[in-house]
Amino acid sequence: MNPLYLSAYGLREPPFAKDLLDEELWLPPSKEHLVDTLLEAVSARASASVYGEPGVGKTCLLRVLRHRLPQAGYRLTYCHNATLGRRDFYRQLCLALGLAPSATAAGVFYAVSSHVQDLAKERLHPIFLLDEAHLLHQDTLDHLHILLNYEWDSRPLLSLLLVGLPELADRLALRKNRSLHSRLHVRLNVGPLVPQDTAEYVRLRLRRVGCDRELFASDALALLHEATLGAMRELDRLATCALREAAQKKRRLVERDIITSVLEADARDPQN
Repeated sequence: MNPLYLSAYGLREPPFAKDLLDEELWLPPSKEHLVDTLLEAVSARASASVYGEPGVGKTCLLRVLRHRLPQAGYRLTYCHNATLGRRDFYRQLCLALGLAPSATAAGVFYAVSSHVQDLAKERLHPIFLLDEAHLLHQDTLDHLHILLNYEWDSRPLLSLLLVGLPELADRLALRKNRSLHSRLHVRLNVGPLVPQDTAEYVRLRLRRVGCDRELFASDALALLHEATLGAMRELDRLATCALREAAQKKRRLVERDIITSVLEADARDPQN
Protein backbone atom coordinates (compact mmCIF):
# COMPACT_ATOMS: atom_id res chain seq x y z
CA MET A 1 0.00 0.00 0.00
CA ASN A 2 1.42 3.38 -1.05
CA PRO A 3 1.85 6.02 1.67
CA LEU A 4 -0.76 8.80 1.69
CA TYR A 5 1.84 11.50 1.15
CA LEU A 6 2.76 10.12 -2.31
CA SER A 7 -0.63 10.94 -3.81
CA ALA A 8 -0.94 14.13 -1.73
CA TYR A 9 2.20 15.58 -3.31
CA GLY A 10 2.19 13.76 -6.66
CA LEU A 11 5.28 11.68 -5.92
CA ARG A 12 6.00 8.53 -7.93
CA GLU A 13 7.71 6.75 -5.03
CA PRO A 14 9.11 7.50 -1.56
CA PRO A 15 11.76 10.18 -2.13
CA PHE A 16 14.06 9.26 0.73
CA ALA A 17 14.29 5.49 0.25
CA LYS A 18 17.79 4.01 0.28
CA ASP A 19 17.45 1.71 -2.75
CA LEU A 20 19.26 3.85 -5.32
CA LEU A 21 21.55 2.77 -8.11
CA ASP A 22 25.15 3.98 -7.89
CA GLU A 23 24.63 6.35 -10.81
CA GLU A 24 21.61 7.92 -9.05
CA LEU A 25 23.49 8.75 -5.87
CA TRP A 26 23.98 12.39 -5.01
CA LEU A 27 27.32 13.43 -3.60
CA PRO A 28 27.34 16.68 -1.61
CA PRO A 29 29.54 19.34 -3.20
CA SER A 30 31.39 19.58 0.10
CA LYS A 31 32.48 15.93 -0.29
CA GLU A 32 33.52 15.86 -3.95
CA HIS A 33 37.15 16.36 -2.98
CA LEU A 34 37.05 13.22 -0.83
CA VAL A 35 36.18 11.02 -3.82
CA ASP A 36 38.85 12.74 -5.90
CA THR A 37 41.40 12.09 -3.15
CA LEU A 38 40.49 8.40 -2.93
CA LEU A 39 40.65 8.00 -6.71
CA GLU A 40 44.10 9.59 -6.70
CA ALA A 41 45.17 7.29 -3.85
CA VAL A 42 44.19 4.03 -5.56
CA SER A 43 45.60 5.21 -8.89
CA ALA A 44 48.90 5.70 -7.02
CA ARG A 45 48.42 2.24 -5.44
CA ALA A 46 48.23 3.76 -1.97
CA SER A 47 46.07 2.67 0.97
CA ALA A 48 43.67 4.82 2.99
CA SER A 49 41.50 5.09 6.08
CA VAL A 50 38.08 6.75 5.93
CA TYR A 51 36.17 7.54 9.10
CA GLY A 52 33.16 9.54 10.23
CA GLU A 53 30.11 9.51 12.49
CA PRO A 54 27.12 7.24 11.62
CA GLY A 55 24.93 8.49 8.80
CA VAL A 56 27.22 11.22 7.42
CA GLY A 57 27.49 9.54 4.02
CA LYS A 58 30.51 7.21 4.17
CA THR A 59 28.70 4.47 2.26
CA CYS A 60 27.43 6.97 -0.31
CA LEU A 61 30.98 8.22 -0.76
CA LEU A 62 32.27 4.69 -1.34
CA ARG A 63 29.50 3.80 -3.76
CA VAL A 64 30.34 6.90 -5.79
CA LEU A 65 33.98 5.82 -5.71
CA ARG A 66 32.97 2.36 -6.99
CA HIS A 67 30.93 3.93 -9.79
CA ARG A 68 33.76 6.25 -10.86
CA LEU A 69 36.57 3.73 -10.56
CA PRO A 70 37.70 2.67 -14.06
CA GLN A 71 36.67 -0.91 -14.83
CA ALA A 72 39.89 -1.57 -16.68
CA GLY A 73 42.87 -2.06 -14.41
CA TYR A 74 41.16 -2.39 -11.01
CA ARG A 75 39.41 -5.08 -8.98
CA LEU A 76 37.39 -3.86 -5.98
CA THR A 77 36.47 -6.39 -3.28
CA TYR A 78 34.10 -5.40 -0.47
CA CYS A 79 34.09 -7.00 3.00
CA HIS A 80 31.66 -5.82 5.67
CA ASN A 81 31.94 -8.44 8.42
CA ALA A 82 34.77 -7.11 10.53
CA THR A 83 33.92 -9.03 13.71
CA LEU A 84 36.03 -12.06 12.83
CA GLY A 85 39.32 -13.43 14.06
CA ARG A 86 42.27 -13.35 11.70
CA ARG A 87 41.80 -16.79 10.10
CA ASP A 88 38.06 -16.33 9.55
CA PHE A 89 38.67 -12.83 8.23
CA TYR A 90 40.99 -14.21 5.55
CA ARG A 91 38.54 -17.04 4.85
CA GLN A 92 35.86 -14.41 4.25
CA LEU A 93 38.23 -12.54 1.96
CA CYS A 94 38.95 -15.76 0.04
CA LEU A 95 35.24 -16.33 -0.51
CA ALA A 96 34.75 -12.72 -1.65
CA LEU A 97 37.58 -13.21 -4.15
CA GLY A 98 36.14 -16.49 -5.42
CA LEU A 99 38.93 -18.57 -3.92
CA ALA A 100 38.59 -21.89 -2.10
CA PRO A 101 39.63 -21.15 1.50
CA SER A 102 42.10 -23.43 3.23
CA ALA A 103 41.54 -24.81 6.71
CA THR A 104 44.65 -23.19 8.17
CA ALA A 105 45.47 -19.55 8.89
CA ALA A 106 48.68 -19.78 6.87
CA GLY A 107 46.79 -21.36 3.97
CA VAL A 108 44.12 -18.69 3.66
CA PHE A 109 46.68 -15.89 3.90
CA TYR A 110 48.80 -17.56 1.23
CA ALA A 111 45.76 -17.90 -1.05
CA VAL A 112 44.92 -14.19 -0.75
CA SER A 113 48.49 -12.94 -1.17
CA SER A 114 49.07 -15.27 -4.15
CA HIS A 115 45.87 -13.99 -5.75
CA VAL A 116 47.11 -10.39 -5.38
CA GLN A 117 50.37 -11.33 -7.10
CA ASP A 118 48.51 -13.12 -9.90
CA LEU A 119 46.42 -9.98 -10.52
CA ALA A 120 49.60 -7.92 -10.75
CA LYS A 121 50.83 -10.20 -13.54
CA GLU A 122 47.60 -9.40 -15.38
CA ARG A 123 48.18 -5.67 -14.82
CA LEU A 124 45.19 -5.48 -12.46
CA HIS A 125 45.33 -3.55 -9.19
CA PRO A 126 43.19 -5.04 -6.38
CA ILE A 127 41.47 -2.84 -3.81
CA PHE A 128 40.19 -4.43 -0.60
CA LEU A 129 37.50 -2.26 0.99
CA LEU A 130 36.99 -3.22 4.65
CA ASP A 131 33.81 -1.66 6.04
CA GLU A 132 33.08 -1.29 9.77
CA ALA A 133 36.85 -1.49 10.24
CA HIS A 134 36.64 0.02 13.73
CA LEU A 135 35.34 -3.43 14.77
CA LEU A 136 38.32 -5.38 13.41
CA HIS A 137 39.88 -7.80 15.89
CA GLN A 138 43.27 -6.70 17.12
CA ASP A 139 44.90 -9.86 15.76
CA THR A 140 43.59 -8.90 12.30
CA LEU A 141 44.88 -5.34 12.62
CA ASP A 142 48.22 -6.75 13.76
CA HIS A 143 48.49 -8.70 10.50
CA LEU A 144 47.05 -6.42 7.80
CA HIS A 145 50.32 -4.58 7.20
CA ILE A 146 51.87 -7.92 6.21
CA LEU A 147 49.22 -8.27 3.50
CA LEU A 148 50.57 -5.04 1.98
CA ASN A 149 54.17 -6.34 1.80
CA TYR A 150 55.27 -7.76 -1.54
CA GLU A 151 58.79 -8.35 -2.83
CA TRP A 152 60.49 -7.13 0.34
CA ASP A 153 57.98 -4.28 0.68
CA SER A 154 59.20 -2.82 -2.63
CA ARG A 155 56.02 -3.13 -4.78
CA PRO A 156 52.57 -1.72 -3.92
CA LEU A 157 50.43 -4.50 -5.39
CA LEU A 158 47.37 -3.87 -3.21
CA SER A 159 45.34 -0.94 -1.84
CA LEU A 160 43.49 -1.29 1.46
CA LEU A 161 40.57 1.03 2.24
CA LEU A 162 39.62 0.84 5.92
CA VAL A 163 36.27 2.48 6.61
CA GLY A 164 34.60 3.00 9.97
CA LEU A 165 33.51 5.23 12.82
CA PRO A 166 35.90 7.78 14.37
CA GLU A 167 37.06 5.04 16.75
CA LEU A 168 38.95 3.64 13.76
CA ALA A 169 41.26 6.67 13.75
CA ASP A 170 41.78 6.29 17.49
CA ARG A 171 42.70 2.61 17.17
CA LEU A 172 45.04 3.14 14.25
CA ALA A 173 46.86 5.88 16.17
CA LEU A 174 47.80 3.43 18.94
CA ARG A 175 51.48 2.53 19.07
CA LYS A 176 50.76 -1.19 18.59
CA ASN A 177 49.11 -0.40 15.23
CA ARG A 178 51.85 1.89 13.93
CA SER A 179 53.07 -0.59 11.27
CA LEU A 180 49.66 -0.53 9.60
CA HIS A 181 48.99 3.15 10.26
CA SER A 182 52.24 4.20 8.60
CA ARG A 183 51.14 2.40 5.42
CA LEU A 184 47.81 4.25 5.21
CA HIS A 185 49.14 7.30 3.38
CA VAL A 186 45.67 8.87 2.94
CA ARG A 187 43.49 9.51 6.02
CA LEU A 188 40.09 11.10 5.46
CA ASN A 189 37.53 12.38 7.93
CA VAL A 190 33.99 12.45 6.46
CA GLY A 191 32.17 15.34 8.12
CA PRO A 192 28.44 16.09 8.24
CA LEU A 193 26.50 17.94 5.58
CA VAL A 194 26.69 21.72 5.56
CA PRO A 195 23.34 23.64 5.47
CA GLN A 196 23.54 24.21 1.69
CA ASP A 197 24.10 20.47 1.17
CA THR A 198 21.00 19.61 3.21
CA ALA A 199 18.74 21.92 1.23
CA GLU A 200 20.09 20.72 -2.11
CA TYR A 201 19.83 17.07 -1.07
CA VAL A 202 16.15 17.36 -0.12
CA ARG A 203 15.27 19.19 -3.34
CA LEU A 204 17.11 16.70 -5.55
CA ARG A 205 15.55 13.66 -3.89
CA LEU A 206 12.09 15.18 -4.32
CA ARG A 207 12.78 16.16 -7.92
CA ARG A 208 13.87 12.60 -8.66
CA VAL A 209 10.39 11.28 -7.81
CA GLY A 210 8.43 13.92 -9.69
CA CYS A 211 8.19 16.98 -7.44
CA ASP A 212 9.01 20.09 -9.49
CA ARG A 213 8.23 22.68 -6.80
CA GLU A 214 9.51 23.71 -3.40
CA LEU A 215 7.88 21.36 -0.91
CA PHE A 216 9.89 22.28 2.21
CA ALA A 217 10.00 25.88 3.40
CA SER A 218 13.49 27.31 3.83
CA ASP A 219 13.15 27.66 7.60
CA ALA A 220 11.90 24.05 7.77
CA LEU A 221 15.03 22.92 5.94
CA ALA A 222 17.17 24.94 8.32
CA LEU A 223 15.54 23.24 11.31
CA LEU A 224 15.95 19.82 9.67
CA HIS A 225 19.64 20.47 9.22
CA GLU A 226 20.01 21.58 12.83
CA ALA A 227 18.10 18.57 14.14
CA THR A 228 20.00 16.00 12.10
CA LEU A 229 23.43 17.53 12.69
CA GLY A 230 24.07 17.06 8.99
CA ALA A 231 23.62 13.26 9.04
CA MET A 232 22.01 12.02 5.81
CA ARG A 233 20.45 8.92 7.36
CA GLU A 234 18.61 10.95 9.99
CA LEU A 235 17.65 13.49 7.34
CA ASP A 236 15.99 10.74 5.27
CA ARG A 237 14.02 9.51 8.28
CA LEU A 238 12.84 12.87 9.60
CA ALA A 239 12.02 14.30 6.16
CA THR A 240 9.81 11.26 5.50
CA CYS A 241 8.05 11.74 8.84
CA ALA A 242 7.52 15.41 8.00
CA LEU A 243 5.97 14.59 4.62
CA ARG A 244 3.65 12.09 6.27
CA GLU A 245 2.50 14.58 8.91
CA ALA A 246 2.07 17.43 6.44
CA ALA A 247 -0.09 15.21 4.22
CA GLN A 248 -2.25 14.17 7.18
CA LYS A 249 -2.80 17.85 8.01
CA LYS A 250 -3.54 18.59 4.31
CA ARG A 251 -0.74 21.13 4.13
CA ARG A 252 0.59 22.16 0.75
CA LEU A 253 4.01 22.99 2.18
CA VAL A 254 6.16 21.42 4.89
CA GLU A 255 6.76 24.35 7.20
CA ARG A 256 8.76 24.83 10.36
CA ASP A 257 5.87 23.92 12.68
CA ILE A 258 5.58 20.52 10.97
CA ILE A 259 9.26 19.81 11.62
CA THR A 260 8.85 20.97 15.22
CA SER A 261 5.90 18.59 15.67
CA VAL A 262 7.87 15.69 14.19
CA LEU A 263 10.83 16.39 16.46
CA GLU A 264 8.62 16.57 19.54
CA ALA A 265 6.99 13.24 18.66
CA ASP A 266 10.43 11.77 18.03
CA ALA A 267 11.62 12.91 21.45
CA ARG A 268 8.62 11.22 23.11
CA ASP A 269 9.29 7.90 21.34
CA PRO A 270 11.31 5.68 23.72
CA GLN A 271 12.82 3.81 20.77
CA ASN A 272 14.62 6.94 19.49
